[in-house]
Amino acid sequence: MSRLRIAFLNAAHGDENTRRNFRRELDADLVEFDATERHLPEHFDFDAAVITGSRASVYWDESWIPPLKSWVGDAIETGMPMLGICYGHQLLADVLGGDVRDMGEYEIGYRTVEHSGDSVLFEGVDRRFTAFTTHSDEVAELPPGAEPIAENDYSNHGFRKGDVFGVQFHPEYDTRTAEAVTRGKDLGEARLTEVLDGINEENYAAACEAKAVFENFTEYVRTVRNPAAD
Repeated sequence: MSRLRIAFLNAAHGDENTRRNFRRELDADLVEFDATERHLPEHFDFDAAVITGSRASVYWDESWIPPLKSWVGDAIETGMPMLGICYGHQLLADVLGGDVRDMGEYEIGYRTVEHSGDSVLFEGVDRRFTAFTTHSDEVAELPPGAEPIAENDYSNHGFRKGDVFGVQFHPEYDTRTAEAVTRGKDLGEARLTEVLDGINEENYAAACEAKAVFENFTEYVRTVRNPAAD
Protein backbone atom coordinates (compact mmCIF):
# COMPACT_ATOMS: atom_id res chain seq x y z
CA MET A 1 0.00 0.00 0.00
CA SER A 2 1.20 3.52 -0.71
CA ARG A 3 2.10 5.83 2.17
CA LEU A 4 -0.88 6.76 4.36
CA ARG A 5 -2.42 10.19 3.93
CA ILE A 6 -3.82 11.45 7.23
CA ALA A 7 -5.85 14.58 7.99
CA PHE A 8 -4.01 16.17 10.92
CA LEU A 9 -6.61 18.24 12.78
CA ASN A 10 -4.50 20.54 14.93
CA ALA A 11 -6.46 22.07 17.82
CA ALA A 12 -3.38 23.30 19.70
CA HIS A 13 -3.70 27.02 18.89
CA GLY A 14 -0.47 27.18 16.88
CA ASP A 15 1.77 25.44 19.42
CA GLU A 16 4.93 24.37 17.56
CA ASN A 17 5.58 21.46 19.93
CA THR A 18 2.38 19.77 18.75
CA ARG A 19 3.32 19.92 15.08
CA ARG A 20 6.85 18.66 15.75
CA ASN A 21 5.76 15.80 18.00
CA PHE A 22 3.08 14.37 15.75
CA ARG A 23 5.19 14.65 12.61
CA ARG A 24 7.95 12.75 14.39
CA GLU A 25 5.72 9.97 15.70
CA LEU A 26 3.31 9.30 12.84
CA ASP A 27 4.67 7.35 9.87
CA ALA A 28 2.36 8.96 7.32
CA ASP A 29 1.91 12.02 5.15
CA LEU A 30 0.13 14.49 7.42
CA VAL A 31 -2.07 17.11 5.77
CA GLU A 32 -2.38 19.74 8.48
CA PHE A 33 -5.48 21.78 9.24
CA ASP A 34 -5.57 24.47 11.94
CA ALA A 35 -8.92 23.67 13.49
CA THR A 36 -8.81 26.70 15.78
CA GLU A 37 -8.81 28.92 12.68
CA ARG A 38 -11.75 26.96 11.25
CA HIS A 39 -9.43 25.49 8.63
CA LEU A 40 -10.92 22.07 7.91
CA PRO A 41 -10.82 19.64 5.00
CA GLU A 42 -13.35 20.18 2.22
CA HIS A 43 -13.63 16.43 1.58
CA PHE A 44 -13.01 13.06 3.20
CA ASP A 45 -10.35 11.77 0.83
CA PHE A 46 -7.95 10.63 3.57
CA ASP A 47 -6.96 7.25 4.94
CA ALA A 48 -7.55 8.46 8.52
CA ALA A 49 -7.68 11.52 10.74
CA VAL A 50 -5.84 12.43 13.93
CA ILE A 51 -7.10 15.09 16.38
CA THR A 52 -4.64 16.73 18.76
CA GLY A 53 -4.83 18.11 22.25
CA SER A 54 -5.95 21.66 22.98
CA ARG A 55 -6.15 24.18 25.80
CA ALA A 56 -9.90 24.35 25.11
CA SER A 57 -12.72 22.20 26.46
CA VAL A 58 -15.12 20.51 24.06
CA TYR A 59 -18.09 22.17 25.79
CA TRP A 60 -16.75 25.73 25.49
CA ASP A 61 -18.67 28.24 23.44
CA GLU A 62 -16.00 28.95 20.82
CA SER A 63 -16.81 29.44 17.14
CA TRP A 64 -14.26 26.91 15.83
CA ILE A 65 -15.52 23.96 17.88
CA PRO A 66 -18.93 23.25 16.24
CA PRO A 67 -17.47 23.09 12.68
CA LEU A 68 -14.77 20.71 13.90
CA LYS A 69 -17.35 18.48 15.57
CA SER A 70 -19.48 18.54 12.44
CA TRP A 71 -16.62 17.54 10.13
CA VAL A 72 -15.49 14.78 12.48
CA GLY A 73 -19.01 13.40 12.76
CA ASP A 74 -19.43 13.36 9.00
CA ALA A 75 -16.00 11.74 8.54
CA ILE A 76 -16.87 8.99 11.01
CA GLU A 77 -20.04 8.33 9.02
CA THR A 78 -17.89 7.68 5.94
CA GLY A 79 -15.98 4.98 7.85
CA MET A 80 -12.78 7.00 8.23
CA PRO A 81 -10.58 5.69 11.06
CA MET A 82 -9.86 8.27 13.76
CA LEU A 83 -7.37 8.72 16.58
CA GLY A 84 -7.89 11.44 19.18
CA ILE A 85 -5.34 12.51 21.78
CA CYS A 86 -6.45 14.29 25.01
CA TYR A 87 -8.82 16.99 23.67
CA GLY A 88 -9.18 14.85 20.55
CA HIS A 89 -10.16 11.89 22.72
CA GLN A 90 -12.79 14.00 24.46
CA LEU A 91 -14.08 15.48 21.20
CA LEU A 92 -14.53 12.05 19.64
CA ALA A 93 -16.41 10.89 22.73
CA ASP A 94 -18.64 13.97 22.58
CA VAL A 95 -19.37 13.59 18.86
CA LEU A 96 -20.27 9.93 19.35
CA GLY A 97 -22.72 10.71 22.17
CA GLY A 98 -20.56 10.40 25.28
CA ASP A 99 -20.32 12.88 28.14
CA VAL A 100 -17.26 15.07 28.81
CA ARG A 101 -17.07 16.88 32.15
CA ASP A 102 -14.75 18.97 34.29
CA MET A 103 -13.06 16.63 36.80
CA GLY A 104 -12.78 19.35 39.43
CA GLU A 105 -9.06 18.60 39.70
CA TYR A 106 -5.98 18.37 37.51
CA GLU A 107 -4.02 15.31 36.48
CA ILE A 108 -0.55 16.19 35.27
CA GLY A 109 2.82 14.51 35.08
CA TYR A 110 4.15 11.04 34.32
CA ARG A 111 1.50 8.68 35.63
CA THR A 112 0.60 5.00 35.49
CA VAL A 113 -2.18 3.94 33.11
CA GLU A 114 -3.55 0.43 32.63
CA HIS A 115 -4.95 -0.89 29.38
CA SER A 116 -7.47 -3.69 28.94
CA GLY A 117 -5.04 -6.12 27.33
CA ASP A 118 -7.22 -6.87 24.31
CA SER A 119 -7.01 -3.73 22.16
CA VAL A 120 -5.07 -3.55 18.92
CA LEU A 121 -4.05 0.00 19.89
CA PHE A 122 -1.91 -1.27 22.79
CA GLU A 123 -0.21 -4.24 21.18
CA GLY A 124 3.33 -4.52 22.56
CA VAL A 125 2.60 -2.19 25.50
CA ASP A 126 2.73 -3.54 29.07
CA ARG A 127 -0.68 -3.72 30.75
CA ARG A 128 0.48 -1.08 33.26
CA PHE A 129 2.51 1.60 31.55
CA THR A 130 3.85 5.12 32.08
CA ALA A 131 2.48 8.10 30.17
CA PHE A 132 2.50 11.88 30.46
CA THR A 133 -0.90 13.30 31.34
CA THR A 134 -2.26 16.84 31.49
CA HIS A 135 -6.02 17.38 31.71
CA SER A 136 -8.82 18.64 33.92
CA ASP A 137 -11.68 17.28 31.78
CA GLU A 138 -12.60 13.63 31.45
CA VAL A 139 -14.78 11.34 29.40
CA ALA A 140 -17.21 10.72 32.25
CA GLU A 141 -19.55 8.54 30.17
CA LEU A 142 -18.44 6.61 27.12
CA PRO A 143 -20.42 6.88 23.88
CA PRO A 144 -23.11 4.22 23.41
CA GLY A 145 -21.48 1.05 22.11
CA ALA A 146 -17.93 2.18 22.92
CA GLU A 147 -15.57 -0.04 24.88
CA PRO A 148 -13.09 1.23 27.50
CA ILE A 149 -9.53 0.21 26.65
CA ALA A 150 -7.45 2.15 29.22
CA GLU A 151 -7.90 3.89 32.56
CA ASN A 152 -6.25 4.98 35.77
CA ASP A 153 -7.37 6.30 39.16
CA TYR A 154 -8.32 9.67 37.64
CA SER A 155 -10.40 8.78 34.59
CA ASN A 156 -10.92 6.82 31.43
CA HIS A 157 -7.72 6.97 29.37
CA GLY A 158 -8.82 5.19 26.24
CA PHE A 159 -11.86 3.97 24.32
CA ARG A 160 -12.72 2.41 21.01
CA LYS A 161 -15.89 2.44 18.96
CA GLY A 162 -15.52 0.71 15.61
CA ASP A 163 -12.66 2.40 13.76
CA VAL A 164 -12.53 5.31 16.23
CA PHE A 165 -9.92 5.36 19.01
CA GLY A 166 -9.25 7.93 21.71
CA VAL A 167 -6.56 8.18 24.38
CA GLN A 168 -6.50 10.74 27.17
CA PHE A 169 -2.73 10.68 27.80
CA HIS A 170 -0.07 12.19 25.52
CA PRO A 171 2.07 9.50 23.84
CA GLU A 172 3.57 12.12 21.50
CA TYR A 173 5.19 14.27 24.20
CA ASP A 174 8.93 14.67 24.58
CA THR A 175 10.48 16.15 27.74
CA ARG A 176 10.71 19.60 26.17
CA THR A 177 6.96 19.64 25.58
CA ALA A 178 6.16 18.19 29.00
CA GLU A 179 8.20 20.88 30.73
CA ALA A 180 6.73 23.72 28.66
CA VAL A 181 3.16 22.56 29.30
CA THR A 182 3.79 22.11 33.02
CA ARG A 183 5.30 25.56 33.43
CA GLY A 184 2.22 27.01 31.75
CA LYS A 185 -0.13 25.62 34.43
CA ASP A 186 -1.18 27.30 37.67
CA LEU A 187 -0.24 24.43 39.96
CA GLY A 188 1.19 26.06 43.05
CA GLU A 189 4.90 25.99 43.83
CA ALA A 190 5.05 22.62 45.59
CA ARG A 191 3.12 20.70 42.96
CA LEU A 192 4.91 22.48 40.11
CA THR A 193 8.26 21.42 41.56
CA GLU A 194 7.05 17.85 42.03
CA VAL A 195 5.87 17.52 38.43
CA LEU A 196 8.99 19.17 37.00
CA ASP A 197 11.23 16.88 39.05
CA GLY A 198 9.41 13.93 37.47
CA ILE A 199 10.18 15.13 33.95
CA ASN A 200 13.44 13.28 33.61
CA GLU A 201 15.11 10.85 31.24
CA GLU A 202 14.09 7.80 33.28
CA ASN A 203 10.38 8.59 33.18
CA TYR A 204 10.54 9.69 29.55
CA ALA A 205 12.25 6.43 28.59
CA ALA A 206 9.49 4.49 30.35
CA ALA A 207 6.80 6.57 28.61
CA CYS A 208 8.29 5.89 25.16
CA GLU A 209 6.71 2.42 25.30
CA ALA A 210 3.29 4.06 24.88
CA LYS A 211 4.38 5.63 21.58
CA ALA A 212 3.52 2.23 20.09
CA VAL A 213 -0.09 3.44 19.85
CA PHE A 214 0.90 5.49 16.79
CA GLU A 215 2.45 2.56 14.94
CA ASN A 216 -0.44 0.32 15.99
CA PHE A 217 -2.97 2.86 14.74
CA THR A 218 -1.30 3.34 11.36
CA GLU A 219 -0.94 -0.42 10.94
CA TYR A 220 -4.63 -0.80 11.77
CA VAL A 221 -5.50 1.85 9.17
CA ARG A 222 -3.45 0.04 6.53
CA THR A 223 -5.33 -3.15 7.32
CA VAL A 224 -8.83 -1.71 7.17
CA ARG A 225 -8.08 0.45 4.13
CA ASN A 226 -6.44 -2.40 2.20
CA PRO A 227 -7.65 -5.68 3.72
CA ALA A 228 -6.37 -7.72 0.76
CA ALA A 229 -2.81 -6.89 1.80
CA ASP A 230 -3.27 -8.28 5.31
